[in-house]
Amino acid sequence: MSSFAEPKVATAGCSDPDAPLVVLLHGRGSHEGEIIGLAPYLPEGPAYAAVRAPIAEGGGFAWFANRGIGRPVPESLRATMDWFRAWVDDVASGRPVALVGFSGGGAFAGGLLLDDPDRWAGAAILFATLPWDAGVPTDAGRLAGARVLAMQGDADTVIPLDLQRRTWDYLVDEAGADLSAHRTAGGHGLDQESVAWLSTWLTTTLGLPDAAAQ
Repeated sequence: MSSFAEPKVATAGCSDPDAPLVVLLHGRGSHEGEIIGLAPYLPEGPAYAAVRAPIAEGGGFAWFANRGIGRPVPESLRATMDWFRAWVDDVASGRPVALVGFSGGGAFAGGLLLDDPDRWAGAAILFATLPWDAGVPTDAGRLAGARVLAMQGDADTVIPLDLQRRTWDYLVDEAGADLSAHRTAGGHGLDQESVAWLSTWLTTTLGLPDAAAQ
């Protein structure tokens, strides 16, 4: 049994229990009430659920204990991933689930994807690093065919540069993912252009109607 409390979840979008589910994963020190604000700018059709990370930290919440920015403690990451999987398997059995993670939530989304690539419709890893040396497989071809969106900012001073580079090189050259990769000139945050990229990726990944074509 997990020692974590039941997840706190903010929801938006479609209420049909069979609709595709997009899970929004906030950054370290944030909470579900902030990232759910993305939902109005994303495609109509899916259900959106923003989950509060289970570890209290700095007035907000975190997805794992770390050994430094972007470097999860393996045992902590395993415990929180198992907790999250129990929740998502309960609420989303039988329907596609896409993960959208920003910063620390992006590292968590990457861990979930690497741990079980076939479970997810796709994962968006936004201004984040993959969880290197944290107990999840990162061998070449691990994400073969998995739909992945990666975004990084050239002026991002939050995620350590070595982790950004390692993540980018792995996703582009080694992982085997069905990858959509974008760089911005900005720093550590979503802007109008990056939200548009995310919206397009979700439309394609979940097979949604293209609003521009309607």
